[in-house]
Amino acid sequence: MRLSLLLLPHALPCNSHNLPLSSLSLLHRTMAAAAAASATTNVEPISPSNTRVGWIGTGVMGRSMCGHLIKAGYKVTVFNRTLSKAQPLIDMGARLAQSPLAVASQSDVVFSIVGFPSDVRSVLLDSTSGALPGLRPGGVLVDMTTSEPSLAAEISAAATIKDCHSVDAPVSGGDRGAKNGSLAIFAGGDKTVIDRLSPLFALMGRVNYMGATGKGQFAKLANQITIASTMVGLVEGIIYAHKAGLNVESYLNAISTGAAGSKSLDLYGSRILKRDFEAGFYVNHFVKDLGICLKECQNMGLALPGLALAQQLYLSLKAHGEGNLGTQALILALERLNNVSLENLASSNSAAN
Repeated sequence: MRLSLLLLPHALPCNSHNLPLSSLSLLHRTMAAAAAASATTNVEPISPSNTRVGWIGTGVMGRSMCGHLIKAGYKVTVFNRTLSKAQPLIDMGARLAQSPLAVASQSDVVFSIVGFPSDVRSVLLDSTSGALPGLRPGGVLVDMTTSEPSLAAEISAAATIKDCHSVDAPVSGGDRGAKNGSLAIFAGGDKTVIDRLSPLFALMGRVNYMGATGKGQFAKLANQITIASTMVGLVEGIIYAHKAGLNVESYLNAISTGAAGSKSLDLYGSRILKRDFEAGFYVNHFVKDLGICLKECQNMGLALPGLALAQQLYLSLKAHGEGNLGTQALILALERLNNVSLENLASSNSAAN
């Protein structure tokens, strides 16, 4: 790269090399900028030919997300505590590792999407089996679990000590978004690193840069607060429509194109009518997310009563042993509160039509 130096009048004070001091300063700044630019341009763009990917957590979301990387031609090494959940990815060509550390030792970028903050800490930071101890300098950890912002900061600090990078990048969009590669990704950390990871993120959805380390987690928590109250409104509307004698399926179709339309309605309206409570996102995990939200609210001195109500309703599902159902099972809590049941509603509505 050629450097052009602006020569200033010789009347300016000079140094022993006969360069004006201001010119010397400019030279140093220009050389430093050129070196930084060269370092950036010399880094190859991420591609299947030069980047090995690790994946930790192959549950409802992770399995589909990782599958997109394999289909794109990336060499992927996976770890999951329950082998059967990783088998579909192994069948697609992924290599199985026996620990997160083993995943990282064979990877340049390691993604994780697990259940709880304690799981994140274990799979990434454990001194004997965690991913970070197995990662080479320059490697990147990308945690896509919804977790605590303070833990994201802790992971980042630990990665920096090892000359590695970390990104907090939780996602929203549920199982359908994961399958379709249309997730919303909330990324926090070094923007240069996040931009470099864009070929990988693009296979899973749309990445949104939210700011420094931890901001990705804060954005996802705000997302969960919004979803929580939206879900309460959705199921309350369904209960009300049913009690008023409306055809609930027709009612949901009618509001879907109006101001009450929402992603939650699109994802879960028909599932609720069909009594399909299979988890696209587990009640247990949502209770965890809302609990983190409330903890952060306490730290901020923030009162969010809608969030608190939603968390209590979801806790009631967990108390009834329904924690492994999907978040659309919230309808069950409202049915119990009102002593009504929408059982077989879809079939009766179909018959009426």
